[in-house]
Amino acid sequence: MLHLRLITPADKTDDVVRLIEKTVGATHLVVMPGAARNPAGDVVMCDVAREAGDELIGALRALDLDKTGSIAVENIDLSLSKRAEKAEDEAPGEGADAVLWEHLSDATHEESTLSITYVAFITLATMIAACGVVLDNAILIVGAMAVGPEFGPLAGFSTAIVQRHPRLALRSLTALLVGFGVAMAVTVGFSLFMDAIGQFSEGQLEDDRPNTAFVYAPDAFSFIVAVLAGIAGTLSLTSAKSGALVGVAISVTTVPAAANAAVALSYGDTKQTWGSTEQLLLNLLGIILAGTLTLLAQKWLWTTQRGKSNAL
Repeated sequence: MLHLRLITPADKTDDVVRLIEKTVGATHLVVMPGAARNPAGDVVMCDVAREAGDELIGALRALDLDKTGSIAVENIDLSLSKRAEKAEDEAPGEGADAVLWEHLSDATHEESTLSITYVAFITLATMIAACGVVLDNAILIVGAMAVGPEFGPLAGFSTAIVQRHPRLALRSLTALLVGFGVAMAVTVGFSLFMDAIGQFSEGQLEDDRPNTAFVYAPDAFSFIVAVLAGIAGTLSLTSAKSGALVGVAISVTTVPAAANAAVALSYGDTKQTWGSTEQLLLNLLGIILAGTLTLLAQKWLWTTQRGKSNAL
């Protein structure tokens, strides 16, 4: 269930209440006239089944409530109510399958913003991965994958394509390009420093590396894994099962490939630099393609399912 807290201008409160009352899956309606001070107006609260949430939020935005008042949405972790159970049973579809597009857009907007924290995380992840590739240490590679924040802008770019949101697409693309650019540049300097103090050597990079050689050897499986990870990551976002993102993060070699490219560049190894760059681009393409197609499929399936329920 979702909890909606609305601030409505007094002249729109009746319209909002009627809208909630006729929404299948909405319950626990509360109206507090004149309770809001900034902005001034009435406070309206209700609970709604997740599968009916997107349609209700869209209708509220059609009333310009997001401009003249406020729409706040929270997840309800526990609701002990017969009315809530009845509302969930009446709402079309399954809550786990429902996509809250407004929530998804807002979440990906935040995750795809180029910030100091984002650049710091992706840079640190790339430096950790650099240690992993030089030492041929798979544990460090996995750790770097988990630290890397690059799935946020990748999901943002896919969402922007489906929602036809060019500003979000540009923001996400900027975060990806600038983030990886800065991370790789800093890692080149880090690699030179580690070489100067005797911790890295070209011999370590050129030796056989059975645990990490895959990061500069792209193949069909690289793309297949990226596609599968993109699907899983997108589903974890839309179903609010964010814990699955950890699994996605450690299954795709974006950050390790960037790290290997940076270390190889510091030693002038063009073969590994290009191989790692190809691996990076192949994985990014696979995730974006899979994420976009997954969102399109979810949008079509949910629209079809809701249309059938309305027809009944």
